[in-house]
Amino acid sequence: MTTVSASPGAGLSAMKVVHAVCSHDCPDSCGVLVTVDELTGRAVKVQGDPSHPVTRGFLCGKVAKYLDRVYSPDRLLHPMRRRKGVAKGPLPQGREADAFEQISWDQALDEVAERLKKITAEFGPESVLPYSYAGTIGQLGYGSMDRRFFHRLGASQLARTICAEAGGTALKRVYGVKLGTVPQDFVHAGLVIAWGANIHGNNVHLWPFIEEARRKGARLVVIDPYRTRTAALADEHLAINPGTDAALALGLMHVILSMGLEDREYVDACTMGFEELRAHALRPEYSPENVATATGIDAGTIVRLARAYAAAGRSATQNTGHGSNVGGPAAIRLNYGIQRSENGGTAARAVCMLPLLTGAWKYKGGGLLLSTSGSFPFNEKALQMPELMMASPLGRAARVVNMSQLGQALTTLGDHESDGPRVKALFVYNSNPGAVAPNQNAVLNGLRREDLFTVVHEQFFTDTTDYADILLPAPTFLEVKDVQGAYGHLFAQVNNRAIAPLGEARSNVAMFGELGRRVGFEEACFDDREDEMIDQALETEHPWLTGITRERLEREGHIPLQMPVDAKGEVLPFSTAEWFRTPSGRGQLVPVPVFAAPTESRAHASKGAYPLEFLPRKADNYMNSTFANIPLHQRMEARTAGVLEMHATDAAARKIVTGDEVEVFNGRGSITLRALVNAQVSAGVVAARLDWNKLGSDLSGNGANVNALTSETLTDIGGGATFYSTLVEVRKGHDGIR
Repeated sequence: MTTVSASPGAGLSAMKVVHAVCSHDCPDSCGVLVTVDELTGRAVKVQGDPSHPVTRGFLCGKVAKYLDRVYSPDRLLHPMRRRKGVAKGPLPQGREADAFEQISWDQALDEVAERLKKITAEFGPESVLPYSYAGTIGQLGYGSMDRRFFHRLGASQLARTICAEAGGTALKRVYGVKLGTVPQDFVHAGLVIAWGANIHGNNVHLWPFIEEARRKGARLVVIDPYRTRTAALADEHLAINPGTDAALALGLMHVILSMGLEDREYVDACTMGFEELRAHALRPEYSPENVATATGIDAGTIVRLARAYAAAGRSATQNTGHGSNVGGPAAIRLNYGIQRSENGGTAARAVCMLPLLTGAWKYKGGGLLLSTSGSFPFNEKALQMPELMMASPLGRAARVVNMSQLGQALTTLGDHESDGPRVKALFVYNSNPGAVAPNQNAVLNGLRREDLFTVVHEQFFTDTTDYADILLPAPTFLEVKDVQGAYGHLFAQVNNRAIAPLGEARSNVAMFGELGRRVGFEEACFDDREDEMIDQALETEHPWLTGITRERLEREGHIPLQMPVDAKGEVLPFSTAEWFRTPSGRGQLVPVPVFAAPTESRAHASKGAYPLEFLPRKADNYMNSTFANIPLHQRMEARTAGVLEMHATDAAARKIVTGDEVEVFNGRGSITLRALVNAQVSAGVVAARLDWNKLGSDLSGNGANVNALTSETLTDIGGGATFYSTLVEVRKGHDGIR
């Protein structure tokens, strides 16, 4: 999908427009048009694709200025090796290159290959650990040639749990597939509940559909412990206590079931375990009064919300595309915030059950959206080739290491014989664990090990590259070709390479393919290139991908999945039993969800010396740690940079006022921030945002961010990170790491 035009004037410059896809970790997967000057090969404009039915021609503030990132003078453009005698550890911003010397790709790959061969021979292949996540969510960039390489090597497998595993597992346990209400249908909703979802901050292309529904009379209710951008714009904000979402969901069920507001016809046709759930939810501990004590939301509000939710969609005035949305169905936009607590998997599962009780799925615009990623049946087996593990020196599947426990993996794994070997080599790509992994002090202690050989494939010098032995330059999404689905809509897209890779940047496919050959792998799969692998990804008999080919994607840019439709031609997920992919073929209401207060929460008896619940929030204008080093984005985040937000009650009890330097600490670490007393959080809750260590989150200069305080405790389902189950104390001043 490329068009070419000539600009008038002397020295005509031919411009071409290339269809791309934003590959950053966001549900929207925006269609992007990149204008390239063919004489210079330089991208001169990035804009949204107006023909995309969901993203509709506009980009978020992060990507609208994407050329600032692509052409940043700070890009890492050449392979580099740590200079002899330079210890691993924090490096001053702008001076990182002083610790490294430039080398060629041949030198870099030869050294990496030789070190990996030596380490695997001496300690076993499981002593090598890949570490990656969603720095790109394109099929090739996220997981293809890299998996082939590490499978064939016999390296430890990585459980990629840090962001979405608890919620995704919960959704699949209830429905059997990660699928939900499509964003375009939110325009038909009469009630929208944004549950742990800062739509305006990190799902902005859903927002216009919600606003259209609100113009027709729909109400927007936000359930979130923090007053986000979305909460500030909502009709009602319910400031729930962190980690109590399962209690609220069960409280809503209690009201619905005690009043007989469930849709029994739908329940009987499409669910399993209703009577068990009914008996459980009607227990006294889930009465509105008891749930109010746990959640901080008053009982009257819980009753009112439950009744409104159950009634939505049943009115005769239910919208059919015109007129008023009053009486329209209820749609829940559930996001991953609620599953980042100790009982977060249970919480997500409980919320996912609500539309099964009310039959919200029967109505266009009703239901729930967490993720649509399960709608894209790309042939991951063909891309990743897990059978290569059988050809590795192990001759079996390697051990699995949870990425949410990287600190333990680098410091204590291998202490016991049953663990297998210590990690002796770490290969980081698509991630910045030095900043984003929990229990940061343990992670950095592990990265500091001189006996750990660390390779980092990156676009910039980050908190992780400070600890690397070898640095390899990575491209942006403008510089690669890939195929991509989405977890917020139902359109497959191709990302065409708009410009040549800057400097010596190489894609994951090219880098790991060449490294495989250098290590000595003889399988032909390590010679595959992007077009071949896109074809492999699309080689499936699944009906939802029918007719979608690389050639069509190259020609059309985006193609809708071929989803089942009802008699009216509507895509209504879970409106009938045929949609479910659970073992029973129905929506699973059992085992019943049980609320348990997180160990690190105000409701738990063990809170002890750390009485405040801490929210280590994501910044609105960064993507985790991505974009945090770009000056424009830093200016947009300046108001809360290095800030701890506190409620007036908690601040007064500690004699703290806005502008005071405060130490935030617990048994794992300490950071120093500047107090901002406001109403964004409730009493008992404090909040600070994620940033790079080296960019000033910690005013003490200790090179730490909010993850110095978070733990490696895992969620109850899916083994995810528990960032939002964190207790701290706050006091004026700073006297060092505790």
